[in-house]
Amino acid sequence: MTYIPKKMHYTQAAMNLINMDSENRVVLNVGGIRHETYKATLKKIPATRLSRLTEALANYDPILNEYFFDRHPGVFAQVLNYYRTGKLHYPTDVCGPLFEEELEFWGLDSNQVEPCCWMTYTQHRDTQETLAVLDRLDLDTEKPSEEELARKFGFEEDYYKGTLSWWQEMKPRIWSLFDEPYSSNAAKTIGVVSVFFICISILSFCLKTHPDMRVPIVQKVTVRTANGSTAWVLDKPQTNAHIAFFYIECVCNAWFTFEILVRFISSPNKCEFIKSSVNIIDYIATLSFYIDLVLQRFASHLENADILEFFSIIRIMRLFKLTRHSSGLKILIQTFRASAKELTLLVFFLVLGIVIFASLVYYAERIQPNPHNDFNSIPLGLWWALVTMTTVGYGDMAPKTYIGMFVGALCALAGVLTIALPVPVIVSNFAMYYSHTQARAKLPKKRRRVLPVEQPRQARIPGAPGGVSGCGTPGSGPHSGPMGSGGTGPRRMNNKTKDLVSPKSDEYTTMIGKPRDGKKSRLL
Repeated sequence: MTYIPKKMHYTQAAMNLINMDSENRVVLNVGGIRHETYKATLKKIPATRLSRLTEALANYDPILNEYFFDRHPGVFAQVLNYYRTGKLHYPTDVCGPLFEEELEFWGLDSNQVEPCCWMTYTQHRDTQETLAVLDRLDLDTEKPSEEELARKFGFEEDYYKGTLSWWQEMKPRIWSLFDEPYSSNAAKTIGVVSVFFICISILSFCLKTHPDMRVPIVQKVTVRTANGSTAWVLDKPQTNAHIAFFYIECVCNAWFTFEILVRFISSPNKCEFIKSSVNIIDYIATLSFYIDLVLQRFASHLENADILEFFSIIRIMRLFKLTRHSSGLKILIQTFRASAKELTLLVFFLVLGIVIFASLVYYAERIQPNPHNDFNSIPLGLWWALVTMTTVGYGDMAPKTYIGMFVGALCALAGVLTIALPVPVIVSNFAMYYSHTQARAKLPKKRRRVLPVEQPRQARIPGAPGGVSGCGTPGSGPHSGPMGSGGTGPRRMNNKTKDLVSPKSDEYTTMIGKPRDGKKSRLL
């Protein structure tokens, strides 16, 4: 019987415990930073990349006894902490899309981010939505290239082949002249002419209503008296605008008609052109001029001619055509669109306050005797409450009793608070759009290009279908079959992880890159 010293027995037991502990631990080298944890920790979240680590993966280095992943090390620290604590936090030193991409690579759900980090994490989504809106607004002031114009008009194939017809070459140029005022000097000139006619048309529309700019129409009414004599009676003669305004409007509308026709013929998309809100205003404004012209020529004797002339006020809406020449106006309109919910809420609270204070002031003025009571009905009180809550205060109606004055003071305070609450939201939206527009204008135009990382990876994968195997034969090699059996069974590429997956197993096989030990990759 061999005697084993007690000290040696304890040393052997300690070594066994150390070996067991080392077997349960795993070393992860992510981006050059080594992380060490237990395998049981990685098993806490199943169906993820880290929960399926085996030594058969190409990422495993048997010499260093570690798994290597060429990923972002800072994000992985939060990923590994998620396995340890069950709480996923967002690192503020990385961009949101990068964090999402890393989570997708590790097989984690981005919706598991903790509530304390959710607002910061989702901020990039709001930014992406804002940039998408700015792209639709077409705020670029740089001259588009011929390739971009060909792509916009659907002539891309003919452009690359060099088989563009005369009309295909001229159509984008004509469109740029009339719709993109910053594309060339000629387009700037046409833009200045268009703005000039818009201003002249609006100025003419306003000035022709001034009494000094109108010409009286003498209407002779013959009256026969009893002794046979006649008399002319002139009763408030009507006036018409000076004839010069008619010629000015003819010239302006001739230009607008020409501009609409040219832009419609040369537009890349006729349906979008017709449905554009600014173009619809232009159609109606131009059409109202021709309708007014026909009525003056053939139906000037109609009694309701003044009512028909009222619809010519649509011409003042031509001011919205200036949005094509000003990015600030586009941003302002988009700000009101983005703040539609806040504006709707503002109108709702205003209507609620107007009805409440109109009723209160009506009954408050009736409590005390008041011979000069202006509030004879609640509808009259609605008008008073409206001008009071909006801090206009015409003074045509005012409470005379002390209770009515107290109600008026409450109405004014409620109006100030109600209007002031949504204003910061609207200002914030405008500042956000404007700041993004300014930053976007300073960036050069970037074209999409295929980076080496984005190239098809099958061409670089040994033994992959269509790739080059270790022997230089496409699709061959000892690992071209499923489960590493040397067969010829097909394998598919996982679109998210870019890894090869065996058809007989859901396990991932990382085949990207060359194993660090020089051996060929093995399947799970």
